Amino acid sequence: MSNTLHCPFPVLGVAAWSGTGKTTLLEKLLPKLREQGLSVAVIKHAHHQFDVDQPGKDSYKLRSAGAAPMLIASRQRFALMQETPGQEEPDLAYLLTLMAPHAPDLVIVEGFKAWPIPKLVLYRDGIGDPAILSDPWAQAVALSGEPPVALAPSVTRLNLNQHEEIARWVSEWVDQQRRSLA
Repeated sequence: MSNTLHCPFPVLGVAAWSGTGKTTLLEKLLPKLREQGLSVAVIKHAHHQFDVDQPGKDSYKLRSAGAAPMLIASRQRFALMQETPGQEEPDLAYLLTLMAPHAPDLVIVEGFKAWPIPKLVLYRDGIGDPAILSDPWAQAVALSGEPPVALAPSVTRLNLNQHEEIARWVSEWVDQQRRSLA
């Protein structure tokens, strides 16, 4: 894991314990950010084995036969699949380099809690360890109630249930980051 990531675009982690509603929040935020003119890419960490193609399909057969990587494309989409045997955890720095050709305005990283990247931390009362609110990389925290621990003075406090407020903060944060990258 690298201590510093250098990207030509802002990267914002969304960190929370399972069951807090990361994906649900992103489903609400992404259309709002797109309405504001932002192109947003997402990198999602999966804690389990997953497959994007199905047994019996040609892409599955070719990947299983050793194609590395395997890219399947149609008029509507393409998917690049790469086997990573022996890799303990995905390398976020490498995954971010895959986003560079797409020139997004923002890359949201869901999961990857331990990586040293700016974060929007989500916390819902009674789910997970409240110590997540003390992440030194937290730029903002979105909570469903009062914070169970003291928040750093530099951290913006948001209401987890106010999607417009969170989208506005993300948009303003992106603008600030793009100015500092320029």
